Amino acid sequence: MRIDILTLFPEMFEGPLSESIIKQAREKGLLEIRLTNIRDFATDKHRTADDYQYGGGSGMVMKPEPVFEALDSLGVLPAGDRSRSEHGAGEPEGAVVLLSARGRLLEHPLAEDFADRPRLTLICGRYKGVDARVAAAATHEVSIGDYVLTGGELAAMVVVDAVARFVPGVLGDIESAETDSFYEGILGPPSYTRPEEYRGMRVPDVLVSGHHEMIRRWRRREALRATMSRRPELIGKARLTDEDRDLLAEIEAEDNTV
Repeated sequence: MRIDILTLFPEMFEGPLSESIIKQAREKGLLEIRLTNIRDFATDKHRTADDYQYGGGSGMVMKPEPVFEALDSLGVLPAGDRSRSEHGAGEPEGAVVLLSARGRLLEHPLAEDFADRPRLTLICGRYKGVDARVAAAATHEVSIGDYVLTGGELAAMVVVDAVARFVPGVLGDIESAETDSFYEGILGPPSYTRPEEYRGMRVPDVLVSGHHEMIRRWRRREALRATMSRRPELIGKARLTDEDRDLLAEIEAEDNTV
């Protein structure tokens, strides 16, 4: 999978893209990540990438020309197209994502959808935002939460990390992704490792019982319990089985006896 990141601050990515799982995926050729400095496509001697906004107001806005020229250099936009909103405009190659506080919240299914595409292009906004014509050229506007960052770089790092986990071969064991929180719409169960007892706290007996079916059922029940307690709104959207509904009834009965 190829990921292009358009940014005014490419140096910010040196650490996150050169460590751990992302580093290994790049070395194996599973991920190709390229950084493009938007400022390289500014045409004045000061390499200006922002300007005052029309209509007045505080804050500067990123100019459209350097961003579009950067996209053109990557061959992302259809030839001659300047906005997807134009009548008859073709579709960009892969997903072109503008990181923006105005965007759709990044959730598990969206990250999985991006990973199914051969190419992902991330545009990092800065200042007061990006000229709206850039947003018109993107296929998605994405936010990582209901708060404002100083720029889209940190959000882009989150998107890369979330998407990379779904790319085949990036994780050593696909079950690592399939048992993550949110994979089936609910939170993950609690995890334990050695020692079996630490500071008076013991690993639940079922996990050391060797009974695989009991362990599976316990993990599912505790995942549902955590979801009900911390993110109850997810239960209504989750892919629940008949067993899940039985386990939820058990949890409710237990809670009522406490």
